[in-house]
Amino acid sequence: MKKSLLLLAALSAATLGSAQKLVIKGSDTLGAKLVPTLAEEYKARNHGVSFEIAAEGSTTGIAAIIDGTAQIGMSSRRAKQTEMSAATAKGVTLKPIVVAHDGIGIVVSASNPLAKLTKRQVEQIFSGDVTDWSAVGGKPGKISIYTRNTSSGTYSDFKQLAMNNRDYAKSSQKMAGNEQIAAEVGKNPNGVGYVGLAYLTAPGLKVISIDGQVPTKETVLKNTYPYARPTFYYTNGAPSGEAAKFVEFTLSAEGKKIIEKVGFVSPE
Repeated sequence: MKKSLLLLAALSAATLGSAQKLVIKGSDTLGAKLVPTLAEEYKARNHGVSFEIAAEGSTTGIAAIIDGTAQIGMSSRRAKQTEMSAATAKGVTLKPIVVAHDGIGIVVSASNPLAKLTKRQVEQIFSGDVTDWSAVGGKPGKISIYTRNTSSGTYSDFKQLAMNNRDYAKSSQKMAGNEQIAAEVGKNPNGVGYVGLAYLTAPGLKVISIDGQVPTKETVLKNTYPYARPTFYYTNGAPSGEAAKFVEFTLSAEGKKIIEKVGFVSPE
């Protein structure tokens, strides 16, 4: 009996010792839906692996790789030069791995009669040059702008892709994630915001056409939609161990099916 108990204890210790925990931090665009879905499927195939996923913005993901507090950093933007320099100073090599392609969709309330905007009008709205819907062909009403917070890669990408790197309107309201923007815009008849492909079908939203283009898998893949962009995993050099296996799974045929099902465009 005593020997059996000792054997069980030894087996338990061995099991605990072999358990792998993968820490992934960063982008809400990737971390709210896609990566958790990939992680659940990965765990089902690899018993003993656990995940810690923190989706608090691309900046936090890249910082976590530089600081060594995560094996994978999720990012919806490329690393900035300042981040590359900070990494080099710590002996870290930031390696980008394209995970999926995305399109930043401009969304309004389903009750808003407006259906289209030009790229110039989008810039004017989000920079605060235009403050009333009537100025862009809509029903009169003060525009309420919802954006991501400053740690978000989408916040930075949108400034570059849609605003010529101008500052957001001072009246804009910063949200923690895509789902929060979708929820706020969906219940505000005068609201406008932006979300990734995977969040365009949230209740109460209407997707606005930009210069005749709407974000779809086809327009994102062909890069004909103006706010298309890649999304990334970042690692310190080539990934190794469990991180390498998870990256491999993400880019496998099965992983790509999950990427498409969640609503992103898988890399070719």
